[in-house]
Amino acid sequence: MEGDGSDSPVTIKNIERELICPACKELFTHPLILPCQHSICHKCVKELLLTLDDSFNDVGSDNSNQSSPRLRLPSPSMDKIDRINRPASQRRSVGWRGWKRNSLTPRTTIFPCPGCEHDVDLGERGINGLFRNFTLETIVERYRQAARAATAIMCDLCKPPPQESTKSCMDCSASYCNECFKIHHPWGTIKAQHEYVGPTTNFRPKILMCPEHETERINMYCELCRRPVCHLCKLGGNHANHRVTTMSSAYKTLKEKLSKDIDYLIGKESQVKSQISELNLLMKETECNGERAKEEAITHFEKLFEILEERKSSVLKAIDSSKKLRLDKFQTQMEEYQGLLENNGLVGYAQEVLKETDQSCFVQTAKQLHLRIQKATESLKSFRPAAQTSFEDYVVNTSKQTELLGELSFFSSGIDVPEINEEQSKVYNNALVNWHHPEKDKADSYVLEYRKINREDEMSWNEIEVCGTSKIIPDLENSSTYAFRVRAYKGSICSPCSRELILHTPPAPVFSFLFDEKCGYNNEHLLLNLKRDRVESRAGFNLLLAAERIQVGYYTSLDYIIGDTGITKGKHFWAFRVEPYSYLVKVGVASSDKLQEWLRSPRDAVSPRYEQDSGHDSGSEDACFDSSQPFTLVTIGMKKFFIPKSPTSSNEPENRVLPMPTSIGIFLDYDKGKVSFYDMDHMKCLYERQVDCSHTLYPAFALMGSGGIQLEEPITAKYLEYQEDM
Repeated sequence: MEGDGSDSPVTIKNIERELICPACKELFTHPLILPCQHSICHKCVKELLLTLDDSFNDVGSDNSNQSSPRLRLPSPSMDKIDRINRPASQRRSVGWRGWKRNSLTPRTTIFPCPGCEHDVDLGERGINGLFRNFTLETIVERYRQAARAATAIMCDLCKPPPQESTKSCMDCSASYCNECFKIHHPWGTIKAQHEYVGPTTNFRPKILMCPEHETERINMYCELCRRPVCHLCKLGGNHANHRVTTMSSAYKTLKEKLSKDIDYLIGKESQVKSQISELNLLMKETECNGERAKEEAITHFEKLFEILEERKSSVLKAIDSSKKLRLDKFQTQMEEYQGLLENNGLVGYAQEVLKETDQSCFVQTAKQLHLRIQKATESLKSFRPAAQTSFEDYVVNTSKQTELLGELSFFSSGIDVPEINEEQSKVYNNALVNWHHPEKDKADSYVLEYRKINREDEMSWNEIEVCGTSKIIPDLENSSTYAFRVRAYKGSICSPCSRELILHTPPAPVFSFLFDEKCGYNNEHLLLNLKRDRVESRAGFNLLLAAERIQVGYYTSLDYIIGDTGITKGKHFWAFRVEPYSYLVKVGVASSDKLQEWLRSPRDAVSPRYEQDSGHDSGSEDACFDSSQPFTLVTIGMKKFFIPKSPTSSNEPENRVLPMPTSIGIFLDYDKGKVSFYDMDHMKCLYERQVDCSHTLYPAFALMGSGGIQLEEPITAKYLEYQEDM
């Protein structure tokens, strides 16, 4: 029989989590399907409903308040189970949670699904209105059998010793070996028509009956309610006006959808594995970055501690020196006043001198004595301490530092991470970094960090505080790779750094020029804007003028235009955009003598001796590689970039055609006589060759048919303002 499992063993692998009841956390036992399509054991539904019933009837009970639908509950008593299984009409006196008390409305039972943690309506029939999940029951049984693979199911009819069974009859509810099955189910008898499956101990009948009409089997599927129904449900039940289909049709449709979904998941297995590997790497990277961040934070704080210790030592030394100096001054002053105490004999001596009656002798002695007494008197009258006792000048004022320490930035999930806009960020003569922030109005400022990526050693980050969401960084080194990142500040809160943006600077300084409206400009075919940084070819106009020549086999010529500044030395780089609609455009460099030849007698665009890829007119294909030419032009058109032929590259057309870059750069090394063409988006060299630099070289352009060329505008403050206005 199809699906009986007797032909090939059923592989059970890594599905344990799908077979666990969300309530009791064990393998499903008689699972029921809830209206939310989650399954739950029959006994668990009863236990949860009884718990809710007890909680409703005993609101003040602590135990009822602490009950959780997701906990395994003890088995209920038989009287409670009977109460659950009663019909709704017999349970109207019970105060079920969620029942509407209005007698005019049907009573419903609200059940908290432990799978999705939402309340679902079981309807008035409650448990009796739920379908049994026979498919899940069968899978659980197969899983149990696979787990008991070591214990074989023995034949029930064999004489001792019994043989291992190979089949189980669902009608006889017994297991048989091959010999016993043939004996008890002989060919041509009624028993031969019995339903048999692989060896099993589960003989429960797999018949899906209608919950509304218990004697009717399910044979239809309601497309509106998305549930199986019987024919009575369609004739006069709740699904009378609903669109139903046959069970075989629903089976076929759902099986096809499920098969496609499974095939899709199986086909994406390698992708899922790679994503899991990537997630593992990201977890490891996060772990490493977290430890590195901790080490950096510790390093920063240790530096602060070192500075504080150094300042502390310096302040303490200064205080000790000042204290010693003041104490020395006080000691000296004290010794002076100690001398005054010792001069008490001077007072007695002076009193004795006053007793002298001889005037000449008195004057002789009193003069010196008067000076000594006057000096002591003045010291007493103008007593001033030799030093101050206060050390206010040495009190450390840490209020500002305390405030700064309190504002130390730390990473928090309270502010979103800015995201650098790679499309609007670019590098030319300067670098323009543009970013956006989901909480733009809530961020006070940003800090843009950038550093040069050096393979030899890791450069330190340079920081620039920015109030807006874009910044121009000048003075970057040529032919270098830079990393940029930004973080947002809101008060003392700092967001994590954004993902790094890598930009490659041009290989040489930017060469500024405009299109020359006096040399090479054909105003009949070309249209130049006022700023002279954009030229367009009037679509088809030159072809119309040359219509007669086309009829007799002649071809139209290219329309040339050059830059207004020549190059005679050094390294230079410039960039431009070719409009996607352009039919044929040639770009590169040309010497002054070659330009004179072109502008006086322009070549035919499709001449038999004209090579479009290399831009020269020579009868020998190899001649252009033997010696450098006084010009080099490459062809761009129809959204393609064509690599010129060369001895070292493949001459197959498909290998010489690349997608047209958004912006194209040209690098001219005049001293080495070499010109290179770059994809500006990745600063990748697409093609390079030697060029004759014996004369002045000019940026050269040529157009045929509809087309347009726009010179890249240098990145300046005005450019930034323009971007912000946009």
